[in-house]
Amino acid sequence: MADQANNRQDPANDDLHGYFLEDLSPGMTVSAAKVVQESDITQFAEISGDTNPIHLNQDYASRTIFGGRIVHGMLTAGYISAVLGTELPGPGAIYVSQSLRFKAPVRVGDTVVTRATIDAVDMKRRRVTLTTVCSVGETVVLEGEAVLMVARREAA
Repeated sequence: MADQANNRQDPANDDLHGYFLEDLSPGMTVSAAKVVQESDITQFAEISGDTNPIHLNQDYASRTIFGGRIVHGMLTAGYISAVLGTELPGPGAIYVSQSLRFKAPVRVGDTVVTRATIDAVDMKRRRVTLTTVCSVGETVVLEGEAVLMVARREAA
């Protein structure tokens, strides 16, 4: 039987792994920008099954408080997942929780800037807490807090 701990130490996986717990500290920040395309909305609706006309039908949406179509809030939240899963802490980190507060609408063509900042590192529980914010220009459209489980660096 193969030793599972040795399988985790496979050097081929080192290039795929993000930060280890020991590499993280409060204040570390990363951001990424994404321009929302029409195809993002239609694909998200198809994948998620959320076909609410506020996202897909301009005639309907123009009669709402938003005056037009808005991007799915969970699509915007997905940009947080992308930043956390690819940048900080990066590949190998596992979501434990995410709070979300939707502050303003996002529309097709908007550039959403997603920022994640480490607030705390809990070495004992292997948890990292981050503030997560999505903005369009100077407007915060989504904010929250994420908690992720992050692997420790294995002793050599």
